[in-house]
Amino acid sequence: MGRSRGGLSSKLHAAVDGNGMPLAVVLTGGQRNDGAVLVEVIDEIRVPRIGPGRPRTRPDVVIADKAYSNGVIRSLLASRGIKTVIPQKSNEQASRKHKGTRGGRPPAFDAQAYRGRNVVERTFGLAKQWRGIATRYDKLAITYRATAVLGAVITWLRK
Repeated sequence: MGRSRGGLSSKLHAAVDGNGMPLAVVLTGGQRNDGAVLVEVIDEIRVPRIGPGRPRTRPDVVIADKAYSNGVIRSLLASRGIKTVIPQKSNEQASRKHKGTRGGRPPAFDAQAYRGRNVVERTFGLAKQWRGIATRYDKLAITYRATAVLGAVITWLRK
């Protein structure tokens, strides 16, 4: 449990595939920045292969909202060979334009691919249908995360 403006809280961070199937779940305190946890979420991804071979751990594309828009995250994902579809924050755009030619080019943004981000929001909406996830009555973080993982397992079993 972390402390934020509203008091004690927690936050679930998740990675889902294009069909809304959960791949990774990370629990942090409510005051934790979304962008700071992105590496942990990506490191949690393990998709087993059909047949022999190591599980797949690197997504092709990361589609995220403006909370993940900064140069550090973009360069980190690029170094791992992951394409990013993240819109720029308005203050980043203004700063780049204020610098003129020294500001560089805006990062590539695929608006058509970004439309698929609603899959993440719908997945969180389904998870919050569980009263235990929506209200967080659990005292221990491990119990709360286990509830979220159980919800992800049930989502996979319903597929």
